[in-house]
Amino acid sequence: MKNREVLGIDFGGSGIKGAPIDIKRGVLLTERYRIPTPSPATPDAVADTINKIVQHFNWKGPIGVGFPAVVINGVIKTASNIDKGWIDKNAQKIFSKKTKLPVKVINDADAAGVAEKKFGVGKEAKGNVILVTVGTGIGTVLFNGNKLVPNTELGHVFLENSLTAEKYAADSVRQTEGLDWTQWGKRFNVYLKEIEKLFWPELIIIGGGVSKKKEKFIHAININTKIKMAKLKNEAGIIGAAIAASRLKSKK
Repeated sequence: MKNREVLGIDFGGSGIKGAPIDIKRGVLLTERYRIPTPSPATPDAVADTINKIVQHFNWKGPIGVGFPAVVINGVIKTASNIDKGWIDKNAQKIFSKKTKLPVKVINDADAAGVAEKKFGVGKEAKGNVILVTVGTGIGTVLFNGNKLVPNTELGHVFLENSLTAEKYAADSVRQTEGLDWTQWGKRFNVYLKEIEKLFWPELIIIGGGVSKKKEKFIHAININTKIKMAKLKNEAGIIGAAIAASRLKSKK
């Protein structure tokens, strides 16, 4: 049986934020509570920060955590933007031990995708749906119908001049290379065409910071797949993490 209220937490590069979520409606029940991400973001330091969020809400139920890495059965497999000490550590067990509560850990992009698919612009799509989040890097989430294919890393496909997509078309590249929005949009279009060719999606959802600037680059996008901008924005990761933890058993 699903819990109706779950504490969702989003572990980001600059902040760790959380809020209780009504997972039947996909809404925050309070304002988000945010704590700066510790530096270095070691397992102990992150667990302490997550426990502070739990204590802030005086939370006693299940917890879902969106984690910025590949996560397999709660175990962390990559550490691109976090402390290398996380590799092969079971984050679920670490957080559960610290909080004394049941915890589900899911890849952070997957968490955002779960929320957008269930409550956002992707809820009506029946075929393959891909969410592309564009920021410092490029994150991706793939759905077939309502089934999540976890831990896709399609920001690492190779494009022009043997560069990966995120080294060619991330928003950080636009800023670093001083590209205008049209120049960047043409690069992003190259990436979207490659994704279209490989997966034949029914819908591509654009998330991340660029989704708020649609009017600046959309004229440079020319693909056959329908495109929509993400709806849930900064709340998606928290909501999706909570949904992922909805079947955990509450402590008695």
